[in-house]
Amino acid sequence: ASADIATLQDLAWLETQWEIARQKATLKKPSLLIIDEVQKIPYWSDIIKKLWDEDTKNKCNLKVIILGSSPWLMQKGLSESLAGRFEILPITHWNFNEMSKFFNWKLDQFIYFGGYPGPEHLANTKNLPRWLNYINDSLIETTISRDILLMTQVNKPILLRRLFQLGCNYSGQILSYQKMLGQLQDAGNTTTLAHYLELLSGAGLIRGLNKYANQKARLRSSSPKFQVYNTALMSALSGKSFKEAKEDKVFWGRLVESAIGAYLLNEIRGTQIELYYWREQDQEVDFVLKKGKFITAIEVKSSHKKVKLSGLEIFAKKYNPNRLLLIGDHGVSIETFLKTPIEKWLTE
Repeated sequence: ASADIATLQDLAWLETQWEIARQKATLKKPSLLIIDEVQKIPYWSDIIKKLWDEDTKNKCNLKVIILGSSPWLMQKGLSESLAGRFEILPITHWNFNEMSKFFNWKLDQFIYFGGYPGPEHLANTKNLPRWLNYINDSLIETTISRDILLMTQVNKPILLRRLFQLGCNYSGQILSYQKMLGQLQDAGNTTTLAHYLELLSGAGLIRGLNKYANQKARLRSSSPKFQVYNTALMSALSGKSFKEAKEDKVFWGRLVESAIGAYLLNEIRGTQIELYYWREQDQEVDFVLKKGKFITAIEVKSSHKKVKLSGLEIFAKKYNPNRLLLIGDHGVSIETFLKTPIEKWLTE
């Protein structure tokens, strides 16, 4: 059942679907109820708690899966009413392994077109205008309008949209909140920007990575490094065709780094793994993975030229990470990394 067909006030619809599923459940054969877009029903978690507790008391053999396209609202409802009654299974953007297996995509194709299976048939030079429209209208606009603005109090929706555009244009780059204020009209204050960035991250669009530091206070006060959850967002907003993107070495390098970052962001959802960047003066480490006390520092190099690794070396001297990882022609290949579970890089 999908809450898309229920009115925003229709708690009775939810109870009706639940009762239908109850009638099909027996002691020997459980019934499965799947509810999609549950966050659209006000107070959904309260009614589900009531119904679930009734089933527990009456030993009703009903299994329930609830789906939602707004992780922030889902988490809010779960933690407020359903504590101790649920397991979270994150659904993330498709990775290179999946796009390669199902659609026979090559690496460069994935780096530019990203991990959206829906418009796969449009992901080519001939249909590029249609692909761009699909990403902008069916994915970006729908996500911002339906999953953020409709569901959450946002006092400056235009600012949130501009922040999203800025994040896509600067993916893979560090930008202080003060610089953001300078580039965004009517930006208000840094607290508003940080909150909107959290909403965009909760919707699976962009995230601001924190700088790695030993002290929690310093970690929270750092300038964020923008990172898209899907490189299709970067490509769609860049205005560059696939050919133009590949010919622009600087932009392509940022796309490659963002493809690595997007893979890491999606892979760590629902785990205890944390993702950061690190920078000190002009020395930088692209990504820092942390699981418990195990630390892996990652540098991405998309160019064929011999590279200097002074950022990794300085980070190693300062923090003594368990593992240093170079991704590119002189280290682990980009394709190999994108097809390898990240847990491998967090063990000796």
